[in-house]
Amino acid sequence: MQSHAADSELRERLGLIESMIAEGRRTTERWGWAFVLWGVVYIAAIGWSAKINNGWPWLVCVAVGLVVTGVGASLRVRHRPVTILGRAIGSIWIGLSVSMAVLFTTLGVTGRLVDQHVSVAMAAAMLGLANGASGMVLHWKPQIACAVVWWAAAVAACFGSEEQCGIVFIAAIFFCQIVFGVYAMVAEARKRNGLSHA
Repeated sequence: MQSHAADSELRERLGLIESMIAEGRRTTERWGWAFVLWGVVYIAAIGWSAKINNGWPWLVCVAVGLVVTGVGASLRVRHRPVTILGRAIGSIWIGLSVSMAVLFTTLGVTGRLVDQHVSVAMAAAMLGLANGASGMVLHWKPQIACAVVWWAAAVAACFGSEEQCGIVFIAAIFFCQIVFGVYAMVAEARKRNGLSHA
């Protein structure tokens, strides 16, 4: 009898953990638009800065991205309850955002962000960390795959020419920001419309 009660309690706990992970994925899916937005921000900044060869495009594009993200976040979060897992995943991404903003702004202002190989490797490694941590916490293979792509881009950025480094970075942005973001948005829409059982 006691063994049956323990098994039942264990099943309830596992069910709770599984539901928390599923809710964490749904929360990340609701942020799919932010992945797409930042993919567009990165590509716009890369393209614009290549044309005028200075750091202003990055400052302008990132500032616009931050404003749009802030407005979008305030609209999305206002009517949603916050879960512990959602806060944990959000903390990873906020920590990444602050770290990247502080590091790259400081390096840019001091003139020390001149080696494209190093800057791409650092950005890709940091994005790999955030995607990897989120994907592992959520047991979500597509996000873990994004982490692997970012980490591969970090390694690849250390080899080859600057042009090859740029191509690797743009490819990683496309797959890990835009494609993953669209995937998350489609998954959210399917669940919202009752087309998915997961």
